[in-house]
Amino acid sequence: MLPRRLADTLLRLAQGFPVVAITGPRQSGKTTLARAVFADKPYVSLEDPIERAFALEDPRGFLARFAHGAVFDEAQRWPDLFSHLQGLVDAQRTPGRFVLTGSQQFGLLAGVTQSLAGRVGLTRLLPLSQDELPVASRCGDVDAAMLIGGYPALHAGPVAPADWFASYVATYVERDVRQVLNVQDLGTFQRFLRLCAGRTGQLLNLSALAGEAGISHSTARAWMSVLESSDLIFLLPPYHRNFGKRLVKTPKLYFLDTGLACWLQGIRSPEVLALHPGRGALFESWVVAEFIKGRFNGGRPADLFFWRDNNGLEADLVFEVGSRLQAVEIKSGRTVTRDYMRAGQAAARFAGEEALSPWLIYGGDESYERSGVQVIGWRDIASRAVPPAPTFGAAS
Repeated sequence: MLPRRLADTLLRLAQGFPVVAITGPRQSGKTTLARAVFADKPYVSLEDPIERAFALEDPRGFLARFAHGAVFDEAQRWPDLFSHLQGLVDAQRTPGRFVLTGSQQFGLLAGVTQSLAGRVGLTRLLPLSQDELPVASRCGDVDAAMLIGGYPALHAGPVAPADWFASYVATYVERDVRQVLNVQDLGTFQRFLRLCAGRTGQLLNLSALAGEAGISHSTARAWMSVLESSDLIFLLPPYHRNFGKRLVKTPKLYFLDTGLACWLQGIRSPEVLALHPGRGALFESWVVAEFIKGRFNGGRPADLFFWRDNNGLEADLVFEVGSRLQAVEIKSGRTVTRDYMRAGQAAARFAGEEALSPWLIYGGDESYERSGVQVIGWRDIASRAVPPAPTFGAAS
C-alpha cells in the first residue's frame, strides 16, 4: 500500500471518537487505507449483496457479530446502520470502535448528521498528493504529473490513464449519478461534466454553463452539487473580508484531480498538454488541489479562498495564518519572469499590513526568495501545502 498522510489523522481521531468515517471520491484509496490502519478489525463490505441482505433482514443478528467493532465499507448502502450504531456507541463509547467508509459524501454525511452527530470523527481522502506519490512518479516533469493525476491505481500498475479514466467516468455516471439524480439522458450529464472540466480554474457561471449544456439553471445547480459532493470538484470561495473594495463574490471552480480534468478535455499526452491553452488553469487547479489535500489529510477544513476585486487586483489563493494573511500567486511557466514577480508582489497588496510575504508558485524547479517574494518550485509545494498542526493548551 502507498503510505497515506491521512493515516496519522485516523489514528488520532480513533483515540477520541467511537466512530471514525472516511469519505472521498471513488478509487481514492479509502478501503485500502481503512483495512491497513485498522487491520485488527473485521472488514465488511456493504456492497456485498449477501452481507447487505443479512443486515436488512436481521440487523441485530448482523451487528451482534461485531460487538468489538468493525470496518463497514460503503456504509451508505445500508442507511439504517447509522441509527443502529447510535445505540451501540451510546451504550459503550469505546474509542475507535467502528470505522465507516463511503464513496458518496452526501450519502454518508446524511446518516452521520441525523444519527451520529458528536460521535464520529469525519475525514476526507482525496487522490494522492505530491508527497504521497511513489518515487518513480515524482521523477517526471510537471506536465506528466498533471496528466496522470493522483488516483492510486494509476501509480500502482501499468494501466494507461486514458483507459482508466474512461472506465472511471462511465462507472461514476452509471452508479453514483443514477443513485442520486433522475437523469434521463446520461449523455447530457457527461457533456456537462466535460464542460465543467473545460472551466476548471475559472469563476463559476452557472447560467452560461447551463446554456451550453442545454439544461435549465436549476438542473445545472443540482448537477454541480453532485459533482461537489462526490469530491470531483471544489468551489473555492472568495475571501470574506471587505478591504474597502468592490469584490467578486462568485466562487471559482476547480477539479480536484487534473488527470481527470485532462482526460475530460481530450488531452492525452504531456506534449499536447504543454501547448494546450488551458495549461495555466490546469496547473492552478493542481496547486489548489495540493493545498486542499494537505488540509484534509490533517483532518482540517480547507479554509482556502481567493481574492479578486473589480479593479483587477487578485490573489489566486488566500489563507489565514493567525491574524495575518498569506497570499499565493500561481504561474505555470517554468521560468520566473519580471511579470511573474510583479504579480507575486501585487497578490498581497490588498491586505496591506496584514499580509505576509507573498508566495509565487510556478512550474519550474528552483525555490528561493527574491524581491520580497517567496518563489516556490512545483516540486517543493508539499512543505507549503501542509499547514502546521494546531497546538492545544498554549498560552494566547
